[in-house]
Amino acid sequence: MKTLARLYRHKRVRKKVAGTAQRPRLSVFRSKKNIYAQIIDDSSARTILSGSTLSKEFKEKNVKPSNKEGAKVLGLIIAEKAKQEGITKICFDKSGYKYHGRVKALSEGLREGGLEF
Repeated sequence: MKTLARLYRHKRVRKKVAGTAQRPRLSVFRSKKNIYAQIIDDSSARTILSGSTLSKEFKEKNVKPSNKEGAKVLGLIIAEKAKQEGITKICFDKSGYKYHGRVKALSEGLREGGLEF
């Protein structure tokens, strides 16, 4: 039931939120153990970059992937990759999740890394 409600929220928000080449959308997905993020240009329907707590860059940091600290580290990694691609502004799509816990920690890491949204 909770998952279904989240999917309805996600669908409702996606009608309004779209990424462009100048301001791509950062989409978040979280599971029980990991968190995933993608920066997407919806106008050309392509993923510019992605990262997760399963990636090699994250595993080098030796941080637990299923807590807030891990989400914040992932945010810093994604922000660094985005700067290399020339992306400074994004549109944050939390995919129907509440803005607290790991989703909030991820966004704080992105902001610390220098992204604006």
